[in-house]
Amino acid sequence: MRQSILESLETSISVKQNFIRNNLDLIEKGAKCLADTFKKGNKVLIFGNGGSAADAQHLAAEFINRFQMERPPLAALALTVDTSVLTSIGNDYSFDDIFQKQIQGLGRKDDLALGISTSGNSLNVIQGLRSAKSMGLRTMGFSGTRGKVKDMVDFAYCVDSSSTARIQESHILLAHILCDLTERSLFNE
Repeated sequence: MRQSILESLETSISVKQNFIRNNLDLIEKGAKCLADTFKKGNKVLIFGNGGSAADAQHLAAEFINRFQMERPPLAALALTVDTSVLTSIGNDYSFDDIFQKQIQGLGRKDDLALGISTSGNSLNVIQGLRSAKSMGLRTMGFSGTRGKVKDMVDFAYCVDSSSTARIQESHILLAHILCDLTERSLFNE
């Protein structure tokens, strides 16, 4: 078991290290876009499925409450938390429409839609991002290296790994870095 633990640790570190180093410019640009979104009084709408839904909620909480500094709340919303909305859309239309309809109802031009899909092919995430783009929202996607998400967003963060666990670990590290940089940018720590 110890060898397996250490192999997981080393692989996780390696994937995250390569991902961050290969995307420094894009991460900086994404943080500036997030800060600009909040500065202009717009909001960030975040969504995904399964573990990515949990990451969406985690990221929204970091923006709304605080990350590392005391500061005013930032307008972020996880589109994964309202069970009545999710189940009514899923029942009346399709599970594939759960994010798209929320983007259409809640999104406004110059808001930012952040879709998270480990595979990059989650249809509901793709449809949500497609709607966001057509409505004039800026778009950001967290995914692996495969899938459609990477080709349809303004900011594509694609983790080069075939392991769902390693991709998700990299996504949450990225989310924390973006939160930190956004706070620093807006509140001049």
